Amino acid sequence: MTPPDAPHTHFDFARLSPRERYKLLIGTVIPRPIAFVTTVDEHGAQNAAPFSFFNCLSADPAIVAIGVENHDDMRFKDTGRNIRMTEEFTVNIVDDAILAAMNICATPFPPEVDEIALSGLTAVKGVHVKCPRIAEAPASLECRRYLTLEVGKSREIVLGLVLACFIKAGAVDSATMHVDQRRMDAVGRLGGHGYSRTRDQFDLPTMTVAEWEECQAKRTRSSAEFG
Repeated sequence: MTPPDAPHTHFDFARLSPRERYKLLIGTVIPRPIAFVTTVDEHGAQNAAPFSFFNCLSADPAIVAIGVENHDDMRFKDTGRNIRMTEEFTVNIVDDAILAAMNICATPFPPEVDEIALSGLTAVKGVHVKCPRIAEAPASLECRRYLTLEVGKSREIVLGLVLACFIKAGAVDSATMHVDQRRMDAVGRLGGHGYSRTRDQFDLPTMTVAEWEECQAKRTRSSAEFG
């Protein structure tokens, strides 16, 4: 544990540029889950792109959020535009096995390029949405746009209502809804070009008040015996 009197460097965000704030945020809010988002445009052309400003916000209703940044000239990126036009998207979870393919899809190809085919991944027809899911992903969430928040001129936050979840066989117990985290083998995003794996795991159950009080009592007794 860091000592309470350890020195910290203070950054006043009001005095920083957007780029400086960005670097601090992606370096401290870690690891971040990756939303490998698949969409289609109004003509059915498919697109895939990863986003690390992503998380699950609610279970009732089931809501996920992704942060989509515009191009430097404020044009919408393909994902943002497609969601505006179709109001649908699918979030594919990234595991270690598809990390390299995901990175190919992060390349800023023009809209007519099919990133899924180029990366060697397999597109599977959506069930509740028109956009595909990625067969190789350990899990996929089919979503309908719930709400879009305009955050300044460069970014929008898209809230998606999860309509369905697909999890690879062997990674979930359908009776208990327990997902095997190790079989998911998900990858997270760090700052810069950094990524992290989720293989180093441990359990830490939340205590009841009674359990916490018992721990405190044991510490007090231990201190009295050896103090």
